[in-house]
Amino acid sequence: MKKPLLTLFVSALLLGPAAAAQAQVSVGIRIGPPPAPRAYRVPPQPTPNHEWVEGHWAPQGSKYRWHDGQWAKPPRPGAYWQEPYYANGRYYAGRWDGGTTTTRSSRNPR
Repeated sequence: MKKPLLTLFVSALLLGPAAAAQAQVSVGIRIGPPPAPRAYRVPPQPTPNHEWVEGHWAPQGSKYRWHDGQWAKPPRPGAYWQEPYYANGRYYAGRWDGGTTTTRSSRNPR
């Protein structure tokens, strides 16, 4: 009985660090802050349902690439555009935030 317990203990001791070694590793390239925004003319709003998404610089490889501003329809009611930003040496991409999502119940009410 002692030998199987000892084998189990030694196995756990040897294999425990192997599980911890599977930690995620992230590699990033720092290219510094983006250039100043460009000046441009904003076209008229196509419909009242469109929101203006400001032009911005976004990293592409080891450089920044300019993306013109555009009118866009929010993906859900009440959503707003969170502009991309650069802080503490990291670039955070823009995204749609907030709003409500409509979910249907999988049950049929009767």
